[in-house]
Amino acid sequence: MLCLLLATLCWGLSFPLIKALVLVQQRLQPGAGTWFITACSVAPRFLLAAAALLVVRWRQLGTVTRGELWQGVLLGLTAGGGMLFQNDGLQFTSASVSAFLTQFYALLIPAWIALRLRRRPPGRVLLCGGLVLAGVAVLGRFDFHTFRLGRGEAETLLGSVFFMMQILVLGRPAGAAFRALPVALAMFATEAGLFTVLALVTAGRFADVLVPWTSGPWLGLTALLTVCCTLVAFILMIRWQPRITATEAGLIYGVEPVFTAVLALFLPALLSVWAGVAYANERLTWHLLLGGGLVTLANLLLQFSPPPPAPPPREP
Repeated sequence: MLCLLLATLCWGLSFPLIKALVLVQQRLQPGAGTWFITACSVAPRFLLAAAALLVVRWRQLGTVTRGELWQGVLLGLTAGGGMLFQNDGLQFTSASVSAFLTQFYALLIPAWIALRLRRRPPGRVLLCGGLVLAGVAVLGRFDFHTFRLGRGEAETLLGSVFFMMQILVLGRPAGAAFRALPVALAMFATEAGLFTVLALVTAGRFADVLVPWTSGPWLGLTALLTVCCTLVAFILMIRWQPRITATEAGLIYGVEPVFTAVLALFLPALLSVWAGVAYANERLTWHLLLGGGLVTLANLLLQFSPPPPAPPPREP
């Protein structure tokens, strides 16, 4: 559990780092589209992470099993979908709101398990669902007159669905036998390929892809994201999550927005001085306190709920 909490802390750090990275790239390329900026903020960290694993563990490449390769590809596709919408949505909302809304998967996971088992969710899950929906409405400043969320909040919620699938993939019983580094390498390579293609497709010209690499602050932020939020966080996740249930994992990851909210109170100002961008510290608004409190309360209630029932045995 401690290792997964460390991974969660790293992901909590990623929200203000990515926000600062996006601001740097917007300053470098003011006319660039949001999807291009998203691709350029994600592809390099996974390219560098895959390259680092290749250098460190190249001797193991010949021993990678088909199961490990397939597990890594599935993780890359699901995590890639989540990061695509999460990072694009982060350009239209704050780091703290994005972190809280991402935790929507803590509700989706037990709901999916109940649906798969064809059993009505326990009353506590239904209560937590109501708390999460209320928290999402407050955080996203849901407009009850027009019935819409902002683009940033809506994309973050969609990204949460992909993160739910990522956690479920990693929670498959077969995953416990896979080695962490080969799976991580396949995952990083998959995401690097997806976002590199997206960057090339959305770039006005090929030279645009190279522009961020000329910026010292952009390189520094990318290095931090690569080491802390990619290599350390995902290897810990792949190594230790299969030891617990998917529901338990989703609830442990629910601490992530708390880390983000605390870091966002002071880290943006430090990053703005270093990176030369206008990124102010976040404040504890009533939207953040009430909405984030409801989401956190739902996670705590689910944490102390009984485990889901095992599926009935099949007839011979």
